[in-house]
Amino acid sequence: MLQLPLREHPNQSSTKAVILVGGPSRGTRFRPLSLDVPKPLFEVAGHPIIHHCLKAIAKVNDVREVILVGYYDETVFRDFIKDAAKEFPQFRIQYLREYTALGTAGGLYHFRDAILKGKPERLLVLNADVCCSFPLVEMLRLFEEKDAEAVILGTRVGNDAATNFGCIVSDSHTKRVLHYVEKPESHISNLINCGVYLFATECIFPAIRSAIKRRTTRPRLLSYPSSDNLESSFVAGDDDESERSEVLRLEQDILSDLADSNRFFVHETKDFWRQIKSAGSAVPANALYLQKAFQAQSEELMPPSATIVPPVFIHPTATVDPTAKLGPNVSIGARVVVGAGARIKDSIVLEDSEIRHDACVMHSIIGWSSRVGAWARVEGTPIPISSHSTSIIKQGVKVQSITILGKECGVGDEVRVQNCVCLPYKELKRDVANEVIM
Repeated sequence: MLQLPLREHPNQSSTKAVILVGGPSRGTRFRPLSLDVPKPLFEVAGHPIIHHCLKAIAKVNDVREVILVGYYDETVFRDFIKDAAKEFPQFRIQYLREYTALGTAGGLYHFRDAILKGKPERLLVLNADVCCSFPLVEMLRLFEEKDAEAVILGTRVGNDAATNFGCIVSDSHTKRVLHYVEKPESHISNLINCGVYLFATECIFPAIRSAIKRRTTRPRLLSYPSSDNLESSFVAGDDDESERSEVLRLEQDILSDLADSNRFFVHETKDFWRQIKSAGSAVPANALYLQKAFQAQSEELMPPSATIVPPVFIHPTATVDPTAKLGPNVSIGARVVVGAGARIKDSIVLEDSEIRHDACVMHSIIGWSSRVGAWARVEGTPIPISSHSTSIIKQGVKVQSITILGKECGVGDEVRVQNCVCLPYKELKRDVANEVIM
């Protein structure tokens, strides 16, 4: 367990927050970026993904403790927690490591004693791989108004995309959740689960316990789990009933049961939302967070000018030639060097990279310490910011719409790279399109 000391507070917190950060055996869709940095710590709009969660939690006045739950090694979050403790002194941040992947509900239940310490009345639960404005205060208000057992954050998506998510059927007048189905086979609703929850602690842990009881008494099926269900298949030995029963997910095992009560409600956000699943999805998430910061007139962003099309984030240690044109929706990392006449748009350039003179980078992620040569073009294909996919079809093949260079990649002078994913340490000396470069 990794934690930092907390100064004394006169009042005990009535709300605790848990951020579910996952672990290293997941996040394969975030490769090649997750080969070098765990997905929750990948920087989007100038900050690690989980920093955006903490910033939202900080707006909830009575939160005094934030617990990160996952199964990364404890050293992974040590530096982040130290830095975050200075920025958010109002709450203690600690990391609790699962012994294996327990699922979103299994992890909560496994650490229930630590979570319930201090007798919090409410529990905020946020998935780390979610990009949104996190209207937690509004969710708390609805929770109090309705005397709720649970509040889920929901948003509307197109009917064609809805079945890829957990779908919520609700009473539009009372906001009560009538029915919940995770990834239904046919369309039932375009109101989907955003992966942000508020639970009454006296309700959620008994609900998980009931699910565990059902799991252990259910007859075992003599069949192999499908690839879709491997995540929830039992991971311990057959003789260890208690460990196997802890592998539970909120989405599949808990929420549908909560809908049977009369005290489960949905707060529908009209603001932005998307998941950060694939590596390419970091680019639209970057754009959404930058646009939000620009609307809030954040001093972190560069002021508009002839060569800055807002919103643009440039790390203070980066060097950008005054003739380079950046934006919109660009994040430039620490110690990056951008040469004269370069053009960067809708992209993330990670620390210690170099974009040489007159190069063009669009709809791309440039990995750490990578180099883009003079007059080179690294580009993806524009997709609507509201789209929940970063895959497109090119010449009959499904490819990433976002071009991604892994760590320490090199693109030669005058070379064009389009709709490619390039693994770390590769040198590209010829034009390439629609490929995974291994």
